[in-house]
Amino acid sequence: MTPATQQRRQRGLWLTLFAVAFGTNVPTPLLLIYRDRLGMSATLLTVMFAVYAVGLVPALLVAGPLSDRRGRRALVVPFVLASALASVVLLFASRSLVALLIGRLLQGAVSGVVFSVGSAWFGELVGEAGVASRRAATALSLGFALGPLSSGLLAQWAPAPTVLPYLVHLTLLALAVAGLLRVPETVLRRVGRGPLVNLGVPLAARPAFLTFVLPVALCVFTFPSVAVTILPLGLRSAMPGSDLAITGVVAGLSLGVGVLVQPLVARLGIVRAAPLGAACGVLGVGLGLLATRAGAPALLIPAAVLLGAAYGLTLASGLTATQWLAAVEGRGALIATFYAVTYLGFSAPVVLSASSAGTDFGGALGGLTLVATLVTLWLTFGPGRRLITERGPMPVPTIIH
Repeated sequence: MTPATQQRRQRGLWLTLFAVAFGTNVPTPLLLIYRDRLGMSATLLTVMFAVYAVGLVPALLVAGPLSDRRGRRALVVPFVLASALASVVLLFASRSLVALLIGRLLQGAVSGVVFSVGSAWFGELVGEAGVASRRAATALSLGFALGPLSSGLLAQWAPAPTVLPYLVHLTLLALAVAGLLRVPETVLRRVGRGPLVNLGVPLAARPAFLTFVLPVALCVFTFPSVAVTILPLGLRSAMPGSDLAITGVVAGLSLGVGVLVQPLVARLGIVRAAPLGAACGVLGVGLGLLATRAGAPALLIPAAVLLGAAYGLTLASGLTATQWLAAVEGRGALIATFYAVTYLGFSAPVVLSASSAGTDFGGALGGLTLVATLVTLWLTFGPGRRLITERGPMPVPTIIH
């Protein structure tokens, strides 16, 4: 196989990860429209955002070990097509809470399969854990960023605000499928039976996974989910006529910064980059609290930058550590477990909203700042840092330009 052919195959799978990630956050700025048209409370809006994880986590836990036995292509291809179905269902979400619920659940299931199995597939195509994790994280982060940014801007100023963003996603998926069909299967030895759910954590790696990777994973989506739901909701009255666009920009910025900061993981190493990411989350939530108290939407921009840095540093650190800790035969399962934990962060906005009165999130954001501070201290001084270091030299992620 020539290097050019290998690069084309990697690009096809990279575009698939990007396109599916793009679609997952297209509805995020549109939730403000859905809230008005469907009469949703702030808490119900955050539930509609978080229900994505309800579909995602079970799919993650089943898809990883199943793909280790049956192959990557058998799962990824049909679920990429299901991503298109989810966008078609969401075309009706502005008129139906049921369509919104089904669309978000379906998006979650699609993401659970494609992100975990696709990342394992990508790692096997590339062959180097650090390089693969960096490229997969970049594809996901760019998709997460550009999806809400484009939908927010289109919803604010283009016609058909609840239709056009999904048509953009469907176009990207068509391009992705064309490239995906040329990607070869990498699981050549098929196993007929195995446990339905396998967390994939090797016995020797469990202490390191539980004390280091687990808290890092919990940080990954907690911070950007707060940035794209709680903070815009708390400041919506201060953003008349521009709330959709600003929400899209905040989402795009926070998730886009996650791409830009990932080269720091290569320079710092994961045992320093992970606590730095958590510390950025502390500062970002604190600044978001100040923004909601002062009614100052301008503070959303630096808050989004900090929360995006938290997301990018913890995602790249956690995924690199996961690839490294995994046994070859259980890579898909362990990556699925890592992603399942990361998506528990989607429940953070629901908890914050349910513990607040209306859209006054001051006390809840203060509590999150305290919890994030404790996690930062744990990652800096806790036993996980030592356990990771004692396992030997980590793979250094390659910086992707």
